[in-house]
Amino acid sequence: KALEQRLIAFAKDSDIERKELPSPMFTCSRDRFREFAEGKSRLLMGDFYKQQRQRLNILIDADGEPVGERWSFDAENRKKLPRDVTPPGIPSAEPAEHVDDVIAVVGKAFSDHPGKADEFSWPTTRTQWHAWLDDFVENRLEQFGPYEDAMTTRSRTLFHSLLSPALNMGLLTPDEVIARVTEHADDVPLQSLEGFVRQVIGWREFVRGIYREYSEKQDASNFWSHERELTDAWYEGTTGIPPLDDAIQTAQRLGWTHHIPRLMVLGNLMTLCEIRPQSAHRWFMEMFVDSSEWVMGPNVYGMGLFSDGGIFATKPYICGSNYLRKMSDYGKGDWCDTVDGLYWRFIDRHREFFAGNPRLALMPKALDRLDGERRDRIFAAAESFLDEFTC
Repeated sequence: KALEQRLIAFAKDSDIERKELPSPMFTCSRDRFREFAEGKSRLLMGDFYKQQRQRLNILIDADGEPVGERWSFDAENRKKLPRDVTPPGIPSAEPAEHVDDVIAVVGKAFSDHPGKADEFSWPTTRTQWHAWLDDFVENRLEQFGPYEDAMTTRSRTLFHSLLSPALNMGLLTPDEVIARVTEHADDVPLQSLEGFVRQVIGWREFVRGIYREYSEKQDASNFWSHERELTDAWYEGTTGIPPLDDAIQTAQRLGWTHHIPRLMVLGNLMTLCEIRPQSAHRWFMEMFVDSSEWVMGPNVYGMGLFSDGGIFATKPYICGSNYLRKMSDYGKGDWCDTVDGLYWRFIDRHREFFAGNPRLALMPKALDRLDGERRDRIFAAAESFLDEFTC
């Protein structure tokens, strides 16, 4: 928004005629999203996604109903990766012209910044990105759905497309991506196809609309009154919590993680550690190659931290070690006490909020049933972690 306002002001001051054209980077215009949002006390992505599917005629049958008789197959897309399933990995793009020169400049001018430029292997041209898209469709789309929420130490990318940088920079358009994947509507499981379509025309476009309408409110909100700051360990991946350190180190190496490490590891633990929202937002902006204000604002403030108080999220996305282990192959360890202590400490500090929400009221009651010795142990682990890894 800031750049757009500067351009508008420049055109006005310079007496330059200005025309606004719809961006090919999105399928939903600003005005259309504003119409969707008008008069609603809370915006729900599911409602928006349904409208998008109907308007764009994507995965809609001859009677105007969703293919498969459901708008979303999200409930089927939460499987843990079995030991006998091996993700295929992602291709490595050959350096295009000037890539090596840019890597050298980055290494010299920004040597103290996060990331590892000498390991850069992303596509940088439209031709390369189309090949990357083809590789996803041919090798990963089929099993994308069931395992899209899974984490594993055996693969950081699993069956994900890794197309978000291209989409967010305009090297691929959502129309191109959707056209390519829907060519295989009869060849891949519907739960995988629908799950991917939902990410592209549903969630991605929804958060862009949230940004356009609510960014100022989200930027200024601090619902939990969190004021702690991140230490260097959050950039180095040396916190001692394996899922967190792996997510940080993956972001350092790739500039990317899939949505579950972002939401349920990084965002979750930043919330439980009471990190100041603007500091968490800055961290995500610094660490990801697909970052942009319109992407990270709603995702970090709205979903990751719930620091906006629930403009569109219906609850804070927090969890203890049980969920992280359930969705991954991380083993038990001392880190479980730390994460569980942070989780239950957060519930304890915000009892009134949780008790007042019918969906969450069981959580304070569950805390009160914890064994006293275990409660003391995990709370002590949490305080020790906060003392060492926040400031």
